Amino acid sequence: MDPALQRWKSAGQYFDYLGFDVFYRSEGHGPALLLVHGYPFNTYDWAAIWPALTARFRVVAPDMMGMGFSAKPTAYRYTVGDHADMHEALLAHLGVRSAHVLAHDLGDSVAQELLARNVFGEQSYGSWDIESITYLNGGLFTEAYTPRLMQRLMSGTPLGDVLSPLQGSALSRRALESTINEMFGPHTKPSREAMAIFHQILDFNDGKRVLHQVGRFLDDRRTHRNRWVRAMRETDVSMRLIDGPVDPNSGAHMARRYAEVIPDADVVMLADDVGHWPQIEAPEAVLAHFLDHVDRVTAPR
Repeated sequence: MDPALQRWKSAGQYFDYLGFDVFYRSEGHGPALLLVHGYPFNTYDWAAIWPALTARFRVVAPDMMGMGFSAKPTAYRYTVGDHADMHEALLAHLGVRSAHVLAHDLGDSVAQELLARNVFGEQSYGSWDIESITYLNGGLFTEAYTPRLMQRLMSGTPLGDVLSPLQGSALSRRALESTINEMFGPHTKPSREAMAIFHQILDFNDGKRVLHQVGRFLDDRRTHRNRWVRAMRETDVSMRLIDGPVDPNSGAHMARRYAEVIPDADVVMLADDVGHWPQIEAPEAVLAHFLDHVDRVTAPR
């Protein structure tokens, strides 16, 4: 394992989620901040901004079921609702009853579900308050989301089950790398070393065998779209979208849809060459805009 990734893992710990081991990192002091990572990697996505965040917040960041260093059972139904349950269970385990939320990709859907539970009184592990939500690139509105062909085929058709045993093959590896590269900006493509780390995260505990199962969260986005959007339109929780515009999945077109749907939408567009992983591609800008949002929310009135 890459030394930096090994250090990340060694700094974390596990908690029992319904009989499964879920990896998480909790570090820092101050107001609580819940980090909700995206698909298909894990909390290491936050590594570039981790030191700055933990200098100001008590940061809580789990690896979702089926991803990263958490359990990856094959006989399991991976859903956005279950991911939300896990995050709520972890916050309850740590005694956190109020937190800011910073989310990305699949994590946006989990944050939407957490918000809906907050708005409609449906929290699973006791009530907790959401202080603010900052979304990074993700499929906030299914009608505007444009997933890559490989994701649609593997997670939206029976092909995923058929090809799952071949996910570790050289051909599958090249196809995955092509999809990942496509989602980064033109000047921020992952290096060979970074791509090797991505594969190590996916391969941990034979994770590629469940990759297509985890990816079926696209169904949840369609099922819960109106409930989530209703919560976003009715909530008093302050929300901000920070968007990398050249992301082919959820770039500028998703930001435009956000501005159309959400009243008084707070949207920050990053530089024109930033893609799907802004916390990796433009970490300083993401950090500045996130902290600006939190400062505005917490400023004395």
